[in-house]
Amino acid sequence: MSQAAIANRLDRSVDDAVDHVLGPGRAQITLVEYGSYACPYCRAANERIAEVRDRLGKRLRYVFRHRPLTGSDLALRAAALVERAQTAEQFWDAHVKLMTRSQVLTEEDLAAVARDLGLVDLDPDRDATEAERAAARVEADIVSSHASGVRFTPTFFINERRYDGAWDESSFLDAMLGTLGHRVRAAALDFASWGPSAGILLLLATILAIALTNSPLGPAFEAFWHREAALSSGDARFGMSIQHWVNDGLLTVFFLVVGLEIKREFTVGHLAGRRSAALPIAGAIGGMVVPAALYVLVLPSGPWSHGWGVPMATDTAFAIAIIVMMGARVPIELRIFLTAAAIVDDIGAIVVVALFYSGKLQLGYLIAALILTGGLAALNRAHVYRVAPYALVGIALWACIYAGGLHATLAGVLLALFIPTRPPADLAALTAQANSIMLAEAAHGGEVLRHGPSTPALRALDAIHDRLESPADRLLRHAGARSSYLVLPLFALANAGVVVAPDVLAGRGTLLLAIMAGLVLGKPLGMLGATALAVRIGVAVKPAEYSWLQLAGASTLAGIGFTMSLFIAGQAFADPGDFAAAKIAVFAASIIAAIAGSALLWMAPGPRSRPD
Repeated sequence: MSQAAIANRLDRSVDDAVDHVLGPGRAQITLVEYGSYACPYCRAANERIAEVRDRLGKRLRYVFRHRPLTGSDLALRAAALVERAQTAEQFWDAHVKLMTRSQVLTEEDLAAVARDLGLVDLDPDRDATEAERAAARVEADIVSSHASGVRFTPTFFINERRYDGAWDESSFLDAMLGTLGHRVRAAALDFASWGPSAGILLLLATILAIALTNSPLGPAFEAFWHREAALSSGDARFGMSIQHWVNDGLLTVFFLVVGLEIKREFTVGHLAGRRSAALPIAGAIGGMVVPAALYVLVLPSGPWSHGWGVPMATDTAFAIAIIVMMGARVPIELRIFLTAAAIVDDIGAIVVVALFYSGKLQLGYLIAALILTGGLAALNRAHVYRVAPYALVGIALWACIYAGGLHATLAGVLLALFIPTRPPADLAALTAQANSIMLAEAAHGGEVLRHGPSTPALRALDAIHDRLESPADRLLRHAGARSSYLVLPLFALANAGVVVAPDVLAGRGTLLLAIMAGLVLGKPLGMLGATALAVRIGVAVKPAEYSWLQLAGASTLAGIGFTMSLFIAGQAFADPGDFAAAKIAVFAASIIAAIAGSALLWMAPGPRSRPD
């Protein structure tokens, strides 16, 4: 499992013999805090912890671990000081005094605690020994905080899982008592934080689609996707089959996410610099050209020759899922390469669909789409940072592109290009502003006939929240999850179903061979050959963190076409029998590519065992 998958859990379980613990060892709930005595938020949260302990009694075990404020010598010395306590009672007395004696931590607080612990006029040798032991104990907690994904103080863990909710008593209790809503949300976040989760969900949707298609429910399942769903208003009516709503409508969200990822990678990501971008760009180009060329070589003419775009695509979710599941055997740099190459691959797929797999063009609607695109550009240049205006124009753009004969999902990419980015926020200024607002509102908290923050304060806090992220980043964060966990599984359900029968491939062996040759052979040959050529002529540099054999394994995994391959196949083959044969070819090729790529990566020496 990747680091991303475990960074929201404690790196080591609570040990009553080592940790500072209040409450019985067999308590149902364990609350671990990483905090600092110099942190004002830790000091404020201390009262909430006391309230929760009063409510839960023996059901709660509370643990405190040190995470002194970075750069604060006073915080570090305070943490080391309380570690000089000889008993648990002394530690907690010192802990409470440092948290509550003053509004902010001072040297006088440390001096008072030192006197309480009897640390004045100690023997120098004993003092040095105890100080060294205390410093080591604090350092162990700091190391533990980094390994557990602690980014700020206080950070809480409930039963070893990081708690990212509000710090008020009610929210704490909901989380610790495990209310249904909190359990569902925690389970969803755990699943989403697991690297292979998107690929696993896509695989399950595919298996379900194939199983239902080949079951007694098959005809009803197929009929459901071809049932019409329409929007109407008066005499105006617009309808498509449910399958087309998924492929032309929902999949636009997927292409919106792809567009936002492309924009991010080329501005601040791994494709922003020429040398860092050269290797994945070369690999992606080779991984598109060679599979298409192999397909044309096998099928130079005939009714299936139009399907050369099918083996060009890479399914990032499946490929990355396999790499993540292989853990430390695969360097993170190789995952970055494959992800960046897949982004460029997506650009190629978008261009191919727009140019070669669109219907008869309607000039009037395309002119309207061009005008709407100009409207998006105008919104961007006017520094409009609300997403709603872009969304409204984007819906109209989708309708015009669909009516104009181009594939409607192109609207998602165009919309992504104009969703604005912003310079990084001044976090210090925003924090000061938020603190000022909250302190002012807290001062009025006890007034008669007043409940909660005022409307102006809420609006100001909303504005601060909006400024923390650019609209593009916020949309990518929200739409990205919906694309991976809703849109793509629905696409698989609607398109992956195929009847497994001997006659499906009858007379279509050449089509099967062309697609499989492109994905299984063309992808690794194209990607590996293009990257080797780019390195040889000095255009790109291969990172030393992964070997050529590992690069060959990743290139082979790129032969997992799936989502985009099925999408292009649906546009290329109007005959249901041809489309069914293309599906089987994509499935078979993806399975072979997954097995072969995994084998190559498994055989390759790990990063630690290779010589420098």
